[in-house]
Amino acid sequence: MITSLYGRLTRRKPIAAFEQDRGPMTLDRSIGLFQLVMFGVGGTIGTGIFFVLTQQVPVAGPAVILSFLIAGVAAGLTALCYAEMSSTIPVSGSSYSYAYATLGEGAAFFVAACLVLEYGVSAAAVAVGWSEYVAKLVSDLTGVTLPYALTHAPITADPANVYALTLGGHGAGLINLPAVILVGLCTILLLRGSRESVLANTLMVLTKLAVLTLFVVVAGGAFQARNLAPFAPHGLGGVGAAAGSIFFTFVGLDSVSTAGEEVVNPRRNLPLAILLALLVVIVFYSLVALAALGAQPAGAFAGQEAGLAVILQHVTGAKWPADILAAGAVISIFSVTLVCLFGQSRILFAMSRDGLLPGFFRRITAGARAPWGATASVGLAVAVIAAFVPSEVLWDLTSMGTLAAFTVVSAGVIILRRTQPAVERGFRTPLFPLVPMLSVISCLYLISQLRLLVFEVTCVWLAVAGAIYIGYSARNSRLEAA
Repeated sequence: MITSLYGRLTRRKPIAAFEQDRGPMTLDRSIGLFQLVMFGVGGTIGTGIFFVLTQQVPVAGPAVILSFLIAGVAAGLTALCYAEMSSTIPVSGSSYSYAYATLGEGAAFFVAACLVLEYGVSAAAVAVGWSEYVAKLVSDLTGVTLPYALTHAPITADPANVYALTLGGHGAGLINLPAVILVGLCTILLLRGSRESVLANTLMVLTKLAVLTLFVVVAGGAFQARNLAPFAPHGLGGVGAAAGSIFFTFVGLDSVSTAGEEVVNPRRNLPLAILLALLVVIVFYSLVALAALGAQPAGAFAGQEAGLAVILQHVTGAKWPADILAAGAVISIFSVTLVCLFGQSRILFAMSRDGLLPGFFRRITAGARAPWGATASVGLAVAVIAAFVPSEVLWDLTSMGTLAAFTVVSAGVIILRRTQPAVERGFRTPLFPLVPMLSVISCLYLISQLRLLVFEVTCVWLAVAGAIYIGYSARNSRLEAA
């Protein structure tokens, strides 16, 4: 029994088998390079800038700028590794598929479990943040305050321990209805197919970049250097802790590779899109964070809902810039949720096609060629989480999932170079093996900065995943009959 289980955990899916998957259960290749870059930017810019500053400036102070840069360096190293892996295995599934080819079925399944934290949980967290901006925008434009009970979850978290949850505690509502509506709209759009989803995302991304440029120009005009002092009130520990949590805002880079099966000329366009998206993201993150910190004292960020819109309102003394930014945030965060739901559905689709999940998840609509089973399931699950769970519980879990996936991809580059040096690669990570090794080290460092409670919750989730693998997936894998 032990030998049999070990064999199942370590069996690998040959790279050639990924291409053989293209058949009746195949998604159409319809996404070009520019759309793919916008896909990566759309899934990344939004979460970090529009409301994570409120969460992490109290942790690191103005030195949160360094936290963004540390996370960006780690993401850059990992992006180079993703570029090579995506050009070698250009299919749906991203980190899950890469782990299946390099580390084996067991590692792939547990990576997929981490990707649920990365995509499913982050989609819920982003939807909750979207609700804050919708409430502010409606209030500013119409003077109508949305009912508190319908914009806040019934479960509340203790500020000292966000995993100490209370049903109906202080500050509780009934349901976060705007968050549910957002997830529903994104799910409907995804069910219409990747062409419509990618076009909508591109328009939303261009809008968000224009809005963020407006913020940098207006807030930058009120920059005061004294707001950056004291720069690091909580020392390097605060900078590292914030960097660990901020890292999840680079999740969009991974989502580019989940679209591998739907990309035109994937061996060229996937690595290019990942690197170009990273460049755009780092530039905008740095500029917006610096402008925001220079425009108001660090102490004002704590508990500040719809933070960037509030900053503009204070700087200009007028409502219209803040209204524009709040509207831009509503559009921007919509695109982040869309990309996260897209990525999660493609991973479940790939797992189902490999036999590790029931066949329902690989069902495809006849016309749009969209994986409707996986998409509908993800939309329902994320809507429930967003409706009833506060965002404080979700941020660090998302970072853990992202970092675990990034670590596996970086290690996979080293393994695949050693085991299959002759396989076709559209891109090769430079300075091999230094870059992937540094990527692994930086990701492990950021993981070490997460709170102990995050590790405990993650272990419980992985134990549940292990039970699913032993009880269903191991026996139903397509490799079982091979």
